[in-house]
Amino acid sequence: MSEIGSVKWKKKDLEHFFPTLKKRVDGYFSGNKIKKQGNRKLYIKAFALLTIYLTPFILILTIQLPVFAQLLLWSLMGFALAGIGMSVMHDANHGAFSKNKTLNYFMGHTLNLLGGSVCNWKMQHNVLHHTYTNIANMDEDIDDKLLMRFCPHSERKGYHRFQFIYVVFFYSILTLYWVTFKDFVQFIQYRKHQTFCEEKKSNVRKFIQIISLKAVYFFIILYLPIGIVGLPVGATIGGFLIMQAIAGFILALVFQLAHTVEGTSHPLPNSEGIIENDWAIHQLQTTANFARKSRWISWYVGGLNFQVEHHLFPYISHVHYPHIAEIVKETAEEFGVPYLENQTFMNAVNSHFTFLYQLGKPCPVEEEEEEAIRA
Repeated sequence: MSEIGSVKWKKKDLEHFFPTLKKRVDGYFSGNKIKKQGNRKLYIKAFALLTIYLTPFILILTIQLPVFAQLLLWSLMGFALAGIGMSVMHDANHGAFSKNKTLNYFMGHTLNLLGGSVCNWKMQHNVLHHTYTNIANMDEDIDDKLLMRFCPHSERKGYHRFQFIYVVFFYSILTLYWVTFKDFVQFIQYRKHQTFCEEKKSNVRKFIQIISLKAVYFFIILYLPIGIVGLPVGATIGGFLIMQAIAGFILALVFQLAHTVEGTSHPLPNSEGIIENDWAIHQLQTTANFARKSRWISWYVGGLNFQVEHHLFPYISHVHYPHIAEIVKETAEEFGVPYLENQTFMNAVNSHFTFLYQLGKPCPVEEEEEEAIRA
């Protein structure tokens, strides 16, 4: 991982694009006399998703249910859990859920329902991903993971040609890995590369907090039903794994549909560590929307189908993205800047898996070498 701040953006003729766009977007909010943070619709959604997540768990703990009914409830919790991560936690940790910082803090910690660490997530997502989108060795979201290749600048292995198939399994264990190992691995990496710049005592407190929150999480989610309520071990662990698989797959897939699709760029800095684009132009070239017209998808994924708007204005709540998207698109067209999008969810999914297939496919030179070896 490279040092934060080592990559910079070059100012070009389009440097007036973002100031113009920002002025127009600000004008939309001031002209309509509305705040940029969440509104009643978002608060109702947050309450609904938290209810859908907590109610099944309470039913599992308090009512004697057949195993298949318990598994169905665990599945419902998985869908709700992904929704909370996308629609509630995401806005809150960007400071966009509410004007009230305390409310943002508590709603941001709904990440604990995923068993995750807020301090790690903010560093990975808010700082590294949003600042260095799709830049190799800076944006963790496109770093190679186990058998997965997400960046055209990383080394291709023979097994990558099958990644568009086995990716489903790895997406499904995303949150399971997160709750068990990811936060510890990230913390060690961030300390090693001095990504966390706080004093030693502060980092020790962070590490203790990570351990404590995970201990509380596993106590509630597994020990409480098995060790205290006395529910069957197999059914409970099975339900827990189903919940994690559903939540993990949805979260991994939705987040990948914005950047790891056909048409998005993966620029490299020059020898001086400079990206040959203004920051805002870089965001538009590396980010794609999908299914902007679908109200249901927009509701459930928390505006993550409006990733262009989110990357340009992360401090604005996702409930406003459908209203400012046309402003962004029209301004981009006016300045001759690409506005990338897939019209439907399935178009985006197909584009993502096609891109994974392309990343795994050897180039012509590699194919000739492999044929020569087989011969």
